[in-house]
Amino acid sequence: MDIIGFIKQQFEDNGHVAYGEHISMGEHMLQTAYYAEQKNSSDAIITAALLHDFGHLILELPEDITEHGIDGYHEDVGAKFLAPYFPKQIIDGIGLHVQAKRYMCVVKPKYYGQLSQASQDTLAVQGGPMNAQEIAGFELEPFYKDALQVRLFDDLGKHDELTHPDLAHYLRIAAQFVV
Repeated sequence: MDIIGFIKQQFEDNGHVAYGEHISMGEHMLQTAYYAEQKNSSDAIITAALLHDFGHLILELPEDITEHGIDGYHEDVGAKFLAPYFPKQIIDGIGLHVQAKRYMCVVKPKYYGQLSQASQDTLAVQGGPMNAQEIAGFELEPFYKDALQVRLFDDLGKHDELTHPDLAHYLRIAAQFVV
């Protein structure tokens, strides 16, 4: 499978889906990659930031599942789907970004108050803040610090209007990692 072509097609076909903020899912993912790039992150972090919500694009679930108390586990779906094509560092950035939010809510108490309303709402269905055992397990993940970076860029990528490079730019960065 041409995974880069498939990712592009999913952005085109499903990127318009509402993100729960004022923008589409595709726009949110591009903004997240943009912020990673602006902070001079590694190309692996930029790629993980671009693809962190890829699971939403392929799940094709209703846009309001959170309002019904349903977690689509988009992070797991996206990571599992992309795992054969990208290295573990990128996959963990994708697969652990929700856990990173749960982690940050405990280790940085002011973090929860900085989350958008949509992120606070999803936190409730994603398990809420981590307990001590979950924190210890998360910190054992080899790329948990990368996931924390992706999470922080995820929190930034929510603007109505933001000028950033197009999808093709970020897909060129991602293509260098395809295994």
